[in-house]
Amino acid sequence: MTTKTNFIFLLIFTSLLLSCNGQTTPNSKNTAEKSGIIGGPFENGEFLYIGMPENIKSIDTSAGWTQKGQKLLVTGTIYKLDGKTPAPNVILYYYHTDINGVYAGKQGLDPRVVRHGYIRGWVKSDANGKYAIYTVRPAPYPNTNIEAHIHPAIKEPTIDKEYYIDEFVFDDDKLLTGEKRKKLENRGGSGILRVLISGDLQIAEHNIILGLNIPNYPKTNQTEKQSGLEIGEDNPSFIPFHAFGPDKGTRTCPVCKYGRFHGIVYFVGNNPNWDDIKKWLTFLEQESVTRSKYLKAYFVYGNEKDYNKDTRQKELEKIGIELNLKNIALTFVPSMTDTESEVNLNKINPGVENTFVIFKHRTIVDKFINFKPTADNFKIISSTLDKTKGDYFNLSEPKHD
Repeated sequence: MTTKTNFIFLLIFTSLLLSCNGQTTPNSKNTAEKSGIIGGPFENGEFLYIGMPENIKSIDTSAGWTQKGQKLLVTGTIYKLDGKTPAPNVILYYYHTDINGVYAGKQGLDPRVVRHGYIRGWVKSDANGKYAIYTVRPAPYPNTNIEAHIHPAIKEPTIDKEYYIDEFVFDDDKLLTGEKRKKLENRGGSGILRVLISGDLQIAEHNIILGLNIPNYPKTNQTEKQSGLEIGEDNPSFIPFHAFGPDKGTRTCPVCKYGRFHGIVYFVGNNPNWDDIKKWLTFLEQESVTRSKYLKAYFVYGNEKDYNKDTRQKELEKIGIELNLKNIALTFVPSMTDTESEVNLNKINPGVENTFVIFKHRTIVDKFINFKPTADNFKIISSTLDKTKGDYFNLSEPKHD
């Protein structure tokens, strides 16, 4: 490679890193919090406004759609901080590399935003918080180990400051290692896109939670006891002991083995109410039968008081036989803070009576704490599973509102 070629490559590589760093250079979470700015420092945040249309639709087709690469649809709902209330009129700005991994220029591109390239655009969530972006799947930066990604940024109608959220990265990208996954900040929720195939289109359903893990974000008063990760975050892998059920005798990870539909993880820590537990297990068994492969349910018992592995296993086996459970798994861990099983990554409060985590494609879609086994609460669980199934499989070509 000639000196001139080396210089050109170095120039391109530096430009790529600058484009990436423009969104992710806050030195640390502490630095961001100390700044007092919502979201912390955001280099080039003003680029969001350059070239922004006066009327922004909830559906956008990027300039990269016509490239001869993998067609991609990213669609979902933008929610308020509770993870359940749709947030309308929120601007989502995005930009990414082309099919060659470069932030390419184009005639007519505003020279102030060349670092973002010409594949950039905006959507504004509709009355139901929905948005959709039709684009081409970006390629990773050439000759680096940096995974392919899409840069997103948020501008809320009631907050003056724009802020960035986690880059959208791809679950099937070999460059997205386990170590990198653990370092994701989950700003706005997990940024990991899990794509499904519809013809020649890859579809990623991706929801965004406003303010989640955003430094200095205005918080609402929380009176409820806290337990578990937040809606929008990814359910972590962990390896409990399976005492009863399909994987009895193993340490199968509930999240890893589960397919691409719904999962429920029912955590109970130091305050078990066995009458209520049996009612919930019976209900979850019925739901598992009704929904077949579309639902996997797991009971995770983590009472650290008088823990003995053999005793705990026999205790759960007895319940499984008594209730004639066939589909759901009864599992246990030494405690909810156990690091060997990595159940601690779930951040379960062992003092609450129970924590229900409902996930889809590993992403948490709802959560309930101290939930009683009443008919109304059974309906809430069933309704949550119904409404989060997704209805995006028939979207194949760009549609505009």
